[in-house]
Amino acid sequence: MKKILKALLFVLVAALVIIQFIRPAKNAGEEIASNQITAIHPVPENVQQILKVSCNDCHSNTTHYPWYSKIQPVAWILDDHIVEGKRELNFSTFATYPAYRRYKKFKEIGEQVKDDEMPLFSYTIPHRDAVLNADQKLILENWAANSMKEMERQYPADSLVKPN
Repeated sequence: MKKILKALLFVLVAALVIIQFIRPAKNAGEEIASNQITAIHPVPENVQQILKVSCNDCHSNTTHYPWYSKIQPVAWILDDHIVEGKRELNFSTFATYPAYRRYKKFKEIGEQVKDDEMPLFSYTIPHRDAVLNADQKLILENWAANSMKEMERQYPADSLVKPN
């Protein structure tokens, strides 16, 4: 029985060492100014700061990786969050979205911030500075609502609804 346990322990340690060499690609994509949200929507400095601290690691093409991101399987988990986050909303490519999608994303930003769905709890555990206080939530909610109103003034109503 001891030999089996030793063999299992050896296999487990060997697997942990081997997986350290299998790394996902870093999220360090190109930042094209004309594709960023700031190219077509006003983003006040206070909103930019909140987005930088609480959102951009998963919702932009630039992620600031903590030291533990070099350890597997943590890097795979982080990569999954980043890929999924960018699939849902990417501030680095926001200007390339059609108007209806941008409008919907502003609505979702307001709702998810208000409902404490964003930033994710799992992100705020190691990133305590990313937790939004009541004032920051209100700033983001108002910014999203004002952005929607501006789009309503700028675009025909039917262009703010996804075509069938």
